[in-house]
Amino acid sequence: MSHVDTTETASGSGEAAAHDARETDSEAVLDRRRFLSRISLWLSALAGAILSVPILAYLLSPLLNPAQNAWRQLGSVDTFKVGDTVAVAYDDPSPLPWAGQTARTSLWLRRTGQNDFTAFALNCTHLGCPVNWRPEAELFLCPCHGGVYYADGQVAAGPPPRPLVRYQVRVNNNQVEILTQPISFGEAAGVVQAAAGQE
Repeated sequence: MSHVDTTETASGSGEAAAHDARETDSEAVLDRRRFLSRISLWLSALAGAILSVPILAYLLSPLLNPAQNAWRQLGSVDTFKVGDTVAVAYDDPSPLPWAGQTARTSLWLRRTGQNDFTAFALNCTHLGCPVNWRPEAELFLCPCHGGVYYADGQVAAGPPPRPLVRYQVRVNNNQVEILTQPISFGEAAGVVQAAAGQE
């Protein structure tokens, strides 16, 4: 073998070794990229799962822990005059820990006799806006969309799909009490409420 052949063979094997080294380096880089890509995907999935837990808990909590109806005291019988309709505030029976002032809600209470009372929800059955009692006209008026209710809570005019929601009222130890209930709005709520009333 001549000197030229030896040089070509040496340079050929050197190029092959260099080529093998480059392939090994590129495979190592590819393996690192694949590894880092998979790690980032798993970490993203873990972060998404962690963030979705409180959101799912919030959305499912009404189904898992439905609000219970409870009797709430509104005040002594003597504090309400016969024939008057007044707004009365009370505490929501199922407030959230962070609810603050929003745990306080109201209703319209009318004393119709010695121990007879009628209680109406404060909210319009259209979209839930608060209604106002107008004693001179003996009407409940919704300022948002022009809903009008008669003194008995029946719809007089406007977009409300059904009468004002009524609460069950009782007098217990000279205290006026109402049985709380969840308030629902709109057309579909009327169907749900009608079905609940038939039970």
